[in-house]
Formats: sequence, C-alpha cells, structure tokens
Amino acid sequence: METLVPKFFLLFLFVYLFGYFIIFRKWSPKIRPEASSCFISIFHGTPATLLAAAAILSAADRGFAAENTKFQSLVLDFSVAYFAADLLHLAVFFAGAGDLPFVIHHLATLFVLLTCRHAASRGAVAVLALLALAEVTSALQNTWALARVRRSNCSSSTHVATACDA
Repeated sequence: METLVPKFFLLFLFVYLFGYFIIFRKWSPKIRPEASSCFISIFHGTPATLLAAAAILSAADRGFAAENTKFQSLVLDFSVAYFAADLLHLAVFFAGAGDLPFVIHHLATLFVLLTCRHAASRGAVAVLALLALAEVTSALQNTWALARVRRSNCSSSTHVATACDA
C-alpha cells in the first residue's frame, strides 16, 4: 500500500498555517506558534482516537503481531504526518530546553509508528491501542493549553485555565 504521509503532512501544514495566519492572527506573535501547534494537535488527537479504535475493531486478526491492514496503515500514516508537522514547528520555533521533551517524545513516537508501518508492517493493533489511549484527552489538554497561553488577554480563557488548574 502506498503511503499517504505526504498528503496528510500537507493537510496538517495547511491547518497549522490556517491557525497561524487566520484563527490566531490577532494573538501576540509570541504565542501564535504554540497556539497553532495546539490547533493541529486538536485536529489530530480526536480523529486519531476514533480512527485507531475503528481500525482495531474492523480488523479480522487483532493479534499483537498481526499483519497491518490497509485501514490501520492509513491511521499510522495520519499520525506520522501529524508528528512530522509538529516536529517541523518545533524545529522552526525551538524554545530551548523547555521544548526538548516534546522533541524527544515526537522522535520516539515517529520511530515506533514508522517501524510498525514500514519496517515490520505488523503490530498496528498494539500501537493503535496505545495511540487511542494517548490521544483520547488531546482535545481537553489542548483547549487547556490554549486557555493558559491566552489567559492574560481574555477573561473567558482565564476561567477555562483556572477551572482546569483546580
């Protein structure tokens, strides 16, 4: 099966740029990159959770070493593209040691996803189960992160961030 990573990468790049230049255009240039990164994470997390669950449930063989199905490979490609796009963001706007854990996390995740998708072509059930569990709270975490970076300029963001901090 051909890889869809380049197409999905362009999708995430478009979403990032749309967030940066349209959605967050009035936000401070200092926080727009982080906001745009959260925006693409929202576009990845919830769909990835639902797609991963569907790909696991639709597979005839759900063994951990089962050969990847086309649907599972599509979900892996979707996630590889997201992590690559967010790594590009981190490369452009690297803020020093504070971003290092995210860079390491993204590189390790890409290694696992790419190994499962291209090197082994097996194991997607286990990897997608972990992906679904890891991304299930993504929308909430990214909404909280957006509220935290915006709280000094927006009273409703302060309420969201404060409620989430409690």
